[in-house]
Amino acid sequence: VQLQASGGGSVQAGGSLTLSCTASGSEFTINAMGWYRQGPGKEREFVAGISSDGSAKYGDSATGRFTISSDNAKNTIWLQMNNLQLEDTAVYVCNALTFRSYWGQGTQVTVSS
Repeated sequence: VQLQASGGGSVQAGGSLTLSCTASGSEFTINAMGWYRQGPGKEREFVAGISSDGSAKYGDSATGRFTISSDNAKNTIWLQMNNLQLEDTAVYVCNALTFRSYWGQGTQVTVSS
């Protein structure tokens, strides 16, 4: 499975960005997709995930500010990020779950004051 992420960039605090991730090449049903992030000097953390039935889960950092959505037919997810803060600066990595886990290369999000 290949994961192609896009939408990262630089934004001022309080701004918004939308990330997208498309999975391709899977012979098996993708059960869920999601986003993790790793900021400078920090461990990787869960941001948000959405299963094939549309149910979404959010990490503490994303709750109330980020929204994850999906198009199962396109194996694509989006992460709408609002009110971005300095601490949201990180490499955001897309993940897909079949019977195993797949990871994309990541996209950089930089929030400045």
